[in-house]
Amino acid sequence: MNYVGIDIGSTASKVIVLDENKESIIHKKVMPSGWNSKETSEVLKKWIEELGFKRDEISIVATGYGRVSVPYADKTITEITCHGKGANFLREGDMTVIDIGGQDTKIIQIKNGQVMDFIMNDKCSAGTGKFLEIMANRLGLTLEEMFDYAEKGTEIKISSTCTVFAESEVISLMGKGTSRQDIAAGVVNSICAKVVSLANKKPSKEQYFLTGGFSDSQYMIDELTKRLGIQVYTDKDARFAGAIGAGLLA
Repeated sequence: MNYVGIDIGSTASKVIVLDENKESIIHKKVMPSGWNSKETSEVLKKWIEELGFKRDEISIVATGYGRVSVPYADKTITEITCHGKGANFLREGDMTVIDIGGQDTKIIQIKNGQVMDFIMNDKCSAGTGKFLEIMANRLGLTLEEMFDYAEKGTEIKISSTCTVFAESEVISLMGKGTSRQDIAAGVVNSICAKVVSLANKKPSKEQYFLTGGFSDSQYMIDELTKRLGIQVYTDKDARFAGAIGAGLLA
């Protein structure tokens, strides 16, 4: 028996396959969620089948924003539980998980391998991956380029807490001839400030662990570490934390 975790997020969908002892990841895949979670889940199902797994040889758990769109899953589990479990698989010890997703940011406290408490941001997308995506599109940059430009720029204040108004601020700055590096620095640091503000409501006494799409950015890790005053760790598979947790719970 192998164990499959599927995490259909609002922006990206991740799937992993664990070995029979649930000790290592033997396959993984990430793809855009697209406009239809049901279609995305079917693409992932075909990928699993192409790996050579028969349905009676695997146990599947789905999580994330689109978990109800995975009809072939044996069960569905909330992303809070799965992210906590997955983060603890990637890094041992008590920790506070920071998950910056496409539509929300979650702060999850883990103690003795169990979720003890959590908090999420409000329904505004400011401080999430969607906010960065919108601003990157406005600046004509990819998400990866946003971090590169931010590192070279001088931070300017993006005061609006609403994505729509913040975009208007960016347009105004562009009209004034402000460099893309400085605007990118303002946008990325605006996200950091919102994440830190949320994290400080559930402060860590041990360590922070960053999951989600931003976990690939060393600039983001360094900024969060500086602002939180405690080391923020991550892992090369941190963006798969939700899927890993789902697989472990399968």
